[in-house]
Amino acid sequence: MATVLPLEDLVVAGDQIISEHTRSFGPPRIPMVPKRDLERFIATHGRSWGIQRARSAFDRLRVGVDSPPESLVRLILEDAGLPEFSVNYSLRDANGLIVAWTDLGCEAFRVCIEYDGEHHLTPEQQAKDMARDAKVAEVEWAQVKLNRLDLPEGGWRVVAKVKKALLRQGWRPGSQELLRTYGDFPAAEVT
Repeated sequence: MATVLPLEDLVVAGDQIISEHTRSFGPPRIPMVPKRDLERFIATHGRSWGIQRARSAFDRLRVGVDSPPESLVRLILEDAGLPEFSVNYSLRDANGLIVAWTDLGCEAFRVCIEYDGEHHLTPEQQAKDMARDAKVAEVEWAQVKLNRLDLPEGGWRVVAKVKKALLRQGWRPGSQELLRTYGDFPAAEVT
């Protein structure tokens, strides 16, 4: 795949290939290829066509991603220079008990992200989401909800929404921060 896919698509595909997790709900997810096996495979192909791109993509893979849009959101945030978000993050209460799982979580600033795909439109899923949202608020995390309308146009909406939540939670960009990929976006979206 590294010979034909752009880097971003390669990371998205790689995240799906190595995805595995066990959560307090649902069945465990078994990887198509464990990350360590993929790493060994890449290491044994010294000068193969596309191997440099494969290595670059491998460095950006994360175990536990549930969907391609979650990978895209994470890459957008990384490329924008925002703080790191962990995938498939468990939010815990003061006693250390898991109260909710979120697609992406930044523990340092207590900001989490939920990407709502089309399955979130059913009444049953909306009821589950509302219960999760209440638990997220109870443990005092800021939650950013995203959907497919946030991803087009280079992801500037994703950056704006997440940056706004991070700022409310105490994050301050460094004086050298540069939104390399996304440049300027409308100020009304950030404040």
